[in-house]
Amino acid sequence: MFCSEGRNERDIYLRTPGRARGNNRLKAAAAYTLFTETTTEGKRAKVQNTNPTKPMRFRTKIVMTSVFSLLFIAVVANFFRISVLDNKKYQDMANDQHFGSISISAHRGSIYDATGSTLAKSATVYKIAIDPKNFKEELEELQKRIDKRNLDKTNGTYVPAYDENGKELNALPESADAFREECADLLSRRLGITVDTVKKAMDKDSRYEKLQDQVETPIADDILQYFSSKGIVSVISEEDTKRYYPQNELAASVIGFTTGNIAYGVEAYYDEYLSGVDGRTISAKDSNGNALPYRYSKTYEPKDGSDIYLTIDRQIQYTLEKHLKEMVENNGVKNRSCAILMNPKTGAVYGMATYPGFDLNDPFALPDESIFNMIFREKKIDNPTKADIKEYTPEARERQWKNKCISERYEPGSVFKIITAASALEEKAIDADKFSYCCNGYEILPDGQNTIRINCHKTEPGHGVESFQKALTDSCNPCFMAIGKALGIEKFHYYFDAFGLEERTGIDLPAESVGDVPPVEGTPERQGMTHIDLAEGSFGQCETVTPMELITACSAVVNGGYLLKPYVVDKIVDSDGNIVLRNERTVRRQIISEDTSAKMREALKNVVVDNPAGNVNIKGFAIGGKSGTSQRLSVIKQVLGADKIENAYDQEYGASYICFTPAEDPDLILLVLADMPNKSNDAYYGSKVAVPVAEEILTEVLPYLGKSPEYNEQELKNLDIKVPLVKGATIDDAVKTIESAGVLHDNIIVIGNGIEVVEQSPQTGKSISKDGSVYLYTERGNTSEMVMVPFLIGCSHEVANQSINACYLNYTAKGALTTQEGACVKKQSIEGGSMVPKGTTIELEFEAAQFTD
Repeated sequence: MFCSEGRNERDIYLRTPGRARGNNRLKAAAAYTLFTETTTEGKRAKVQNTNPTKPMRFRTKIVMTSVFSLLFIAVVANFFRISVLDNKKYQDMANDQHFGSISISAHRGSIYDATGSTLAKSATVYKIAIDPKNFKEELEELQKRIDKRNLDKTNGTYVPAYDENGKELNALPESADAFREECADLLSRRLGITVDTVKKAMDKDSRYEKLQDQVETPIADDILQYFSSKGIVSVISEEDTKRYYPQNELAASVIGFTTGNIAYGVEAYYDEYLSGVDGRTISAKDSNGNALPYRYSKTYEPKDGSDIYLTIDRQIQYTLEKHLKEMVENNGVKNRSCAILMNPKTGAVYGMATYPGFDLNDPFALPDESIFNMIFREKKIDNPTKADIKEYTPEARERQWKNKCISERYEPGSVFKIITAASALEEKAIDADKFSYCCNGYEILPDGQNTIRINCHKTEPGHGVESFQKALTDSCNPCFMAIGKALGIEKFHYYFDAFGLEERTGIDLPAESVGDVPPVEGTPERQGMTHIDLAEGSFGQCETVTPMELITACSAVVNGGYLLKPYVVDKIVDSDGNIVLRNERTVRRQIISEDTSAKMREALKNVVVDNPAGNVNIKGFAIGGKSGTSQRLSVIKQVLGADKIENAYDQEYGASYICFTPAEDPDLILLVLADMPNKSNDAYYGSKVAVPVAEEILTEVLPYLGKSPEYNEQELKNLDIKVPLVKGATIDDAVKTIESAGVLHDNIIVIGNGIEVVEQSPQTGKSISKDGSVYLYTERGNTSEMVMVPFLIGCSHEVANQSINACYLNYTAKGALTTQEGACVKKQSIEGGSMVPKGTTIELEFEAAQFTD
């Protein structure tokens, strides 16, 4: 800029003449000086504005250093997080980019009963899948072979090979497209899926597409064989497992099942042991993330689950379910029934049944009609439509899957008198030898400004004066109200808790409910226990319990006072044969003394002895027991409302019975419950509904368990005689053999003139009464005489005996009621009017007038 300015001034100077030039020179010099000073100052000013001072430069360095330091720290921290803290995560992400994996299901452990019979098992099935990319490549290769074949045919050089039947070997299809259609059709038919589904899988741009799982072995083998014969390797199978339940409905609510987020029973409770550890097949991916051919993979084998052995015995379970079914059908039970058979000394459960149940192999099948009926009653739907059925099917399914023994509560009724009596004796609130109370048939209790009447089942004229034993035998409500009053609210509640009736029993099954009773002290939400609650609670009417809670509490009453933890699984064995878990007797606490327990065992044994008509009574077995009939108040309130509780028409009842044997030292205890049986003809009492079923169950179970009868003197006198085998023996030898069995000589009838027995009636192994007859036939062609069976139902023992003898028949009496006053025939094993050989044995079942409980 300076040079440029100088050139301009010089040009001006040269162009100015004379004196003016001198003046101009002075002016120019002055201007130059001014310009120079101005320019210098400008430069100085410009330098001062653009160059930072030292403090500015220092601050800049600090800021820049801080920024770069923070960035460096952030980079290092992120590197540390990725490489150290989140190493596994990013390693997995990297592996996911390079590898794909397919899960291989472990074989779920099996479930066995106490004898080793299979109740649940996992069988080998297969997943059928396709490698779409490889399949497309194989189709292209196939089309090339087809084109070559067609060309050879055109040129006349095609030479096919034939088998011995004249069928062309390795024949190719018309085209690759036609073969694709054939494959899709085959896979659709064999796998039970649509052709569309197969074709979509074939068209995918992937290395693996599942077509179907749970494919049975024969079907999987057929599919693989077909594709192998065509040289196709892109259709593959993978081993999988499927759950089977060989016994179908047997013990369904105990075994349970798992599917999706639904889990029930042992299958759910012990899932961790049963499930095992799944394996995996790892396959590599290419740089674009596409899976390499399926054959380039590594498989890690699964570890199979452990096997479970139950305490449940299949035969006992079948017996329980069979007789529950009969009880439900014969008594019109509306709200299902249940039964539990267990060992009161150990807590091991031998049988636990709910009826109606469900098929474990098809748990989503529509539930039993009675379950729907109960739901519609609760919802106040009088005429359900198909839409109603569809809407409430999920709820009905859930109800049928529930184990009634542990998940549903009910009022225990008079069976609870066992707990009240044991509590009062232990607390010394009463003396069993001195207790006395007069029953007038009812009690009047104050209820605010009013009174409430609580009846005994024998309302007029009542039981009169009752001892402790007679009150228990007669199931007298007023007497037990007096016992409850002597015990008091606090102690009643104490023993209710002590017997475990407000807590889970701890049984190894899911979804266990707990009992309920009004609290000692009231809360804003709930009123405390009143004297009326105490009165009703003393005979089992103000509380609710689960069947499992009640049988566990009653076990404590008769086993010496010990409250045990019940269990249904004996042991768990892993895939290597090691026992990884074993359940054994577990004492939760002792509630009553051995002395109190012994008194209760004796008292409950006398209940059966003094009233055989209303209890289980089997020849040769000492049994203690107590029946119960309760108003199902909790159901009535829920379904109909509190205002319907006293309406007789709307009442529903629970009929139950609990018994144990041997009475002196029990190792079996049985509870049977019919929830809401038919009320017609007053046939809803425990003694009428539950007792016969309990007797049937024990009659079958006791011999099965090897329990031998021990007859008392009276029973020995009236024992039935088992007919020995005498066919083929001489007449004299046959008579001696039969007499030695106990048959009277005059009751051995020989028919014919032969010298040896060619036929006998009754047949070998049949039983007859002590005064029964045996017919021996000695001539071939004359080996039987037919007679008509009389109609005996409703006949007394004496009349039945006379009728049978008059028809030349025999009989045996089931149960121990033949000597009971008023006993009459309830059932006969062969219908009246039937024609049978002379000497045939008819089994008679007697019943006596039963009191209500």
